Amino acid sequence: MKSKVAGFIFIMGSLYYIVAESISATFFNDFIGNTYILHTISELGIPHPNSPLFWLMNSAFIFIGLTLIFGYFYRFKDFIVKNNNLIHVLTLIIGLGVIIVGLVHGGNPLTSGYHTMGAVMAILGGNILLVVISKSMDESGKYQMLTLILGAIGLTAFWVMFFNMESMYMPVLERLSVYTLTVWSFVTGLFLLKY
Repeated sequence: MKSKVAGFIFIMGSLYYIVAESISATFFNDFIGNTYILHTISELGIPHPNSPLFWLMNSAFIFIGLTLIFGYFYRFKDFIVKNNNLIHVLTLIIGLGVIIVGLVHGGNPLTSGYHTMGAVMAILGGNILLVVISKSMDESGKYQMLTLILGAIGLTAFWVMFFNMESMYMPVLERLSVYTLTVWSFVTGLFLLKY
């Protein structure tokens, strides 16, 4: 029963995030294709006329952060057989990082440093977490392989983005490094539903 509850929570968190971002992007003050290619996810959460549904995007950040923390500590941790303390800490760092992103927007010079810190905690920490999880479970099956691939893609995208922050296409790399964790959350939900 615990697995099914945690699985449902993981799936709902990932779906809510994707739907909330797509709705926020649709109402952003630009053509939707440009929004996804030329505007960062954080821009969707800035209280500004360009992003009238900023509150929806920020709620998605907070919700997926809570989802990760709850789903992991409620049930998923039971599947980890090594590196437990490291994964506990990384999970808290990532969850809190995403929540910070949702509570502290990047458009204010006084608080943008905290927003950036939360984003790094969530994105870099999240993809490191995936790599560590893939090596810390009892069996090395398809789920672990997919987790490793997602983490490797996310880390690669993050580092390319880090060295190309001025590129007009930086938001594409940002989304690629964020979506790996979102996809993992959905897949983890399906994984847990089997138990």
